[in-house]
Amino acid sequence: MNKVHYSGQNIRVEKYPYGVKKLIFTRPDIRNAFHAAMIEEINLILLQMKAIKDENEMRLLIIEGEGKVFCAGADLAYMKEQAKNTEEQNLNDARALGKMFYNLADFPCPVLSLVKGAAIGGGLGLVACSDYVLTEENTIFATSEVLLGIVPAVISPYIIRKIGVGNAAPFLLTGKKMSALDCEKIGLVSKVTDALEINKELEKVTLEFIMAAPSAARRTKELIKNASPLPNPTQFEFTVQQIAKARCSDEGKAGLSSFFEKTTPFWCHGIKK
Repeated sequence: MNKVHYSGQNIRVEKYPYGVKKLIFTRPDIRNAFHAAMIEEINLILLQMKAIKDENEMRLLIIEGEGKVFCAGADLAYMKEQAKNTEEQNLNDARALGKMFYNLADFPCPVLSLVKGAAIGGGLGLVACSDYVLTEENTIFATSEVLLGIVPAVISPYIIRKIGVGNAAPFLLTGKKMSALDCEKIGLVSKVTDALEINKELEKVTLEFIMAAPSAARRTKELIKNASPLPNPTQFEFTVQQIAKARCSDEGKAGLSSFFEKTTPFWCHGIKK
């Protein structure tokens, strides 16, 4: 039986036996999209769980979203607000967002994402920061930022770290949508399964992870990070600067405006599909 460990405005944490915890996004009405308060809440919870000293108490973190969609990236209202903000405000916002991905990628025990429906933008960033990704076969993955005149800045290091430059470049530079099976082929997804079988598969994979000795699993994560390092402070700040500048640019403002007004951005005028 699960026990609610934490229940907030935007997320819930459930506690299960053998040191398993679930972080669940609870905004299904807007496809579990991020906004500033949700990002802050996720960061707080991740830091609290990272600080748990008893290794047997925190052995596996599972991330999922309520409803039909795992995470659709940024909340539309949040995006409109960002378009009006100054570059300094966007810098602070991007740092908070960047910390969320870093805190997840730096989590001391294994992280498993259960992905349904779609993982877009920041949602795909969460996938890239996970150690294991289990998804339904009809799930769509994308980093559509370049189509909006902005950039997948703070998530790019984790995507490239996960699947390499050769696989990441076409994905990031075109903003194209990819299927679950395509993502499995390039290593972004660990296992694709039928929607009716996903909970059964989750139980199987969870058991595989908790069979590992807690301390050995944590040390192995350190080995992985040592072999494939997370962004250093300079790299982190570079990504923050890039997204803040993009949001305040003419392209960024025009792209978001075109998205909301369902028009064609100026850089696509005259291009025939």
